[in-house]
Order: sequence, then structure tokens, then C-alpha cells
Amino acid sequence: MRPVWTGAISFGLVTIPCRVLSATEDHSISFRQVHTADGGRIRYQKICEIDGEVLDQADIGRGYEIARDRVVPVTDEELAQMPLPTAKAIEIVAFVPEESIDPVQVGDSYWLQPDGQVAAKPYKLLREALTRSDRAAIAKFAWHGRERLGELQVLGDAIALHALRWPDEIRDPGRLAPAPAAVGDEEIDEALALMDIMTVDRLDDLALADRYRDALVEVIAAKTEHRKPAPVGGGPQETAPVVDLMAALHESVAKARDARGDETDADVHEMPRRHGGKRTPAGKAAAKPQPARRRAS
Repeated sequence: MRPVWTGAISFGLVTIPCRVLSATEDHSISFRQVHTADGGRIRYQKICEIDGEVLDQADIGRGYEIARDRVVPVTDEELAQMPLPTAKAIEIVAFVPEESIDPVQVGDSYWLQPDGQVAAKPYKLLREALTRSDRAAIAKFAWHGRERLGELQVLGDAIALHALRWPDEIRDPGRLAPAPAAVGDEEIDEALALMDIMTVDRLDDLALADRYRDALVEVIAAKTEHRKPAPVGGGPQETAPVVDLMAALHESVAKARDARGDETDADVHEMPRRHGGKRTPAGKAAAKPQPARRRAS
């Protein structure tokens, strides 16, 4: 696996050479644009507006437009030599309780790999300190033409870097709140009973799969073989509007209990107070809650 970035973690006066590796894979199916009349591929050419020459990627640089007819070119070398502390370092600026990080802020995730034998001891030092403190490290780093915010978190034996959005990039959800509606205690108890039946210890315990991708693969295969696609996962399900919420909850509880083969009544527990969004990573002990990803963009 090729690293997406090479530099160092800056932890006070401690420097940890590291390589950054993508923690996720994209299994999406990509389409080509085609002419609907004859199936011909649609191609795009990059053409210089001055001389009309068709350019290869190697001939293309970057520039910033300061006026309609004036562009200032900026080279890779100039970007690499910017006098910025985070240009070649993931600079830890603070430590915060893990539960204080808003899951909405979390973006793509990466693995931080110690780069060389000299990095082994300080890497382990930071990993053990984060584990014992139950805190996450907040860091700044500069990638792809901008300084970014990140969270360093221990997952298993490795340190993960979760890219974070800046606080001013999060839209206020206040105006999205639903209109006032009365919800009774019996309805809440029934919802909690359903949640109790559907609860698992770890996300890894669920047999999760991308059924949309499976169905798309079947559609492509069926068209190739000139046949009708077979339904995937039982085919599409129709959802009826909720008329009687309590009746819908009762039926949902019964179906969930039947699916688990559970003939006993589900326990209803008092709902704990929430102090913030908390994520649970795979591979961590259940006795020590840790925020998880995520988040593989």
C-alpha cells in the first residue's frame, strides 16, 4: 500500500517519523459516460485556451486567478517550501475527552505507520499515553493545498488519524428540528424494547453487506447474459405510512423477537443521558468505550 503522505507527528519536543496510509477502501462501481444513441464513450480533453493544444497531465500546473485575465502560477516546490509548521508535520495542539468530538465533524480515516526503527519507541509512547488517558489528540496538518484539523485515536495496536472538519464548516441543525409532537411514555418504552432486542455488543457482530452494490452487479451480469436480473436480498420492500405508531412498534418488536428466536420479553432500561456523540471502534475491548470512525471519505 502506497502512503498518501510522509512526514512526522510533532508531540511537544517529541518527533515521530510516520507514513500515512488510507484506512478505507472504495468498493463502489464506477460508470463510464456513453452516447445513448450508439454506446460510444464520451471523452474529455484538456485544451489550452491560448494555443488550442491538447495537454497531458504532466503538462498541467496550478495557478490562482487574481483577476479575470491574470493568473498567478504556483508550483509544487513553492507549496512544499511554505513556512508553515504543519507543512511536513502532524502537529498535536491539544488533548480532549474522546466523547467531546462531534461525529458530524469526522471525515476520512487513515492509519499512521511508524517510519523506521527510530520511530518505534516514540510511536509506542504516544499510543500508550493516549490509551491510558482515554483522550484523543487534536492535531493540525497541511494536505492538498489547505491546513486541516485531525484527531489521533488508538485503534488496536495502531494510531488512527481521523480528518476533522473545522467547527465553522458544520451547519446549524437547529432549523431542522421537527414540529412539536406529543410522545407518550408507553411509546418510548416500546421503542426502547425494540432497541433492546436489536442491540449487539459490537458492530462487527452484524453480517453487514452492501446490497445495493450486489444488486448493481447482478443487473450488469444479467444485461451481459441477456436475462432478467434476479432479486437480491428478497427484492425491494414497500414501506407503508405509519398510521398507528404504537401498533407499528408492537409489530416491530414481535418481528425482531421472532428473528432472534427470543421468546422472552425484552428488558427495558432507563435511557442514559447523552454527553455527546461517541463512536465505537472495532477491535477495542467493550469495557473501555472508545470513539470510532467511521468513518472509511
